[in-house]
Amino acid sequence: MTETMTIREMCDAFDVTPRTLRFYEAKELLFPIREGQKRLFTRRDRARLKLILRGKRFGFSLEDIRQLLDLYAMGDQQKTQMSQTLKLARQRLDEMVKQRDELNVAIAELSEQIEWGERELKGQNPETSAA
Repeated sequence: MTETMTIREMCDAFDVTPRTLRFYEAKELLFPIREGQKRLFTRRDRARLKLILRGKRFGFSLEDIRQLLDLYAMGDQQKTQMSQTLKLARQRLDEMVKQRDELNVAIAELSEQIEWGERELKGQNPETSAA
């Protein structure tokens, strides 16, 4: 892989839009090299984008992601970054499990209501119950 990539190459490699890359640049999450109107993304930008996209998929806020990325520069072999990432990941996992459990309950209740409604309709319509 080359040292730098154009915005089009980044879009193709990460399946994002130019608007997304410009948004992350405006939010100071990516720092491409500017050559006139051209943006060139470094290996560091590619690594950061990979982490941004993963963080978004897991439901982290952009502010959380920014703070975690900023910890990389602390110079402690990323121990602080890793510790904070694990703490945030545990919190997010707990939230996701709770959401899943709540969704499972709602799905079960809705299924029961649908079954009840179907039984009610069959009981009220003699033509349907004869079928």
